Amino acid sequence: MTITVAMYSHDSVGLGHARRNRALAYALAADLPRITGERVRGLLVAGHPGATADALPEGWDWLVLPGFTRTAFGYESRSLDVSTERLWHLRSSTAAAALEAVNPDLLIVDRHPFGVDNELLPALEILQGTGTHCVLGMRDVLDTAEVARAEWERIGGAAGVARYYSAMWIYGDQNVYDPLATGEIPAELAAITTFTGFLSHGRPDDPLTASSVGAQQPYVLTMVGGGSDGGTIGLAAARAAIPEGHRHIILTGPQMPAADHDRILDAVRESGAVPGHVRVTRYAPHVPKLVRDAAAVISMGGYNSLTEIMATTTPALVIPRNSRRQEQQIRASALRAAGAVDALSPGQLSPERLSTWLASAVSRRSIRDSLDLDGLTRLGDIAAAEITARRTTHTHIRTAPNRTFPVTPAVDATR
Repeated sequence: MTITVAMYSHDSVGLGHARRNRALAYALAADLPRITGERVRGLLVAGHPGATADALPEGWDWLVLPGFTRTAFGYESRSLDVSTERLWHLRSSTAAAALEAVNPDLLIVDRHPFGVDNELLPALEILQGTGTHCVLGMRDVLDTAEVARAEWERIGGAAGVARYYSAMWIYGDQNVYDPLATGEIPAELAAITTFTGFLSHGRPDDPLTASSVGAQQPYVLTMVGGGSDGGTIGLAAARAAIPEGHRHIILTGPQMPAADHDRILDAVRESGAVPGHVRVTRYAPHVPKLVRDAAAVISMGGYNSLTEIMATTTPALVIPRNSRRQEQQIRASALRAAGAVDALSPGQLSPERLSTWLASAVSRRSIRDSLDLDGLTRLGDIAAAEITARRTTHTHIRTAPNRTFPVTPAVDATR
């Protein structure tokens, strides 16, 4: 027999959701055959073409939906010249048809249970008729409790989620931060919730090639996630003094506006750095290795960036985003309190502060053994239990559910 796993991420901003699902795909592809004795295949439904720059395990593939982007006026098409409503129908119907066709044993949805404005509801209704077990995967921090509660209310609260989802996985260490205790996740969902641990150890590394981004060691690293709002950090890092004897890699991200990227390049040229000692590039597929080999790293506070950092002993300075959501600031504060990272508020950011921190950080390492970083190595057993439950309680006889679904704008899926 073959186990089929499907995953969904809406990806209106950044690539964090798709990258988290990709890490899960590698973990499940490695562990489920060992646990169950069956082959595993999978489909990752994503909303940004940048996701496909990352390889997948053998037998897995990407389905990239035409993109939404978040604007001051709500959701709009990222590239296609179509209305928001037409794009919604295109995305929703495509996702539903794909998930019906692969008929997964397990569907893992990242962060937003019904996607952009409920676009995933038709697919969830169809999968209810097949007995697919649906899991809602949540990062460690959502937002302030008030914002999170309002979002849950807009999608029907805990009851709305429980109708379609048999489990919730929180990809964090409950002892570091507990979104159930803060009220970010409804208490009614506690019974179906499992804290997996951070998805740190075992994240996939793409093979190195002759064109892979790298630098002669020792080097320091600056990375700003997808880069859409990382220009200020990248610019300050480009103007910071490089510790003596070191080089510097600056990852600006595939979504950084061209003007911000160019300003960083100009700052490097104007800095007086030795030619070739600072490399500025948008993308590197093997970020975990770059972090592991760095003498120190400056980073924004996104979930994936920090889980990659925590898998290493590389000292880290986190500069969290202070717009759209409070998620990154909350995460940075929790991890600083746990002794895992240093943190700097965006209002304190300057080349001088970064220079001072780098000069000190390159002479030490950070021990993070007190944190639970083994979520990826644990998820095979957790997923196998869900799949077994599906097979013992449902047949594979497909029903024909009612396919008329209301369009009800619901969740704020900015991140």
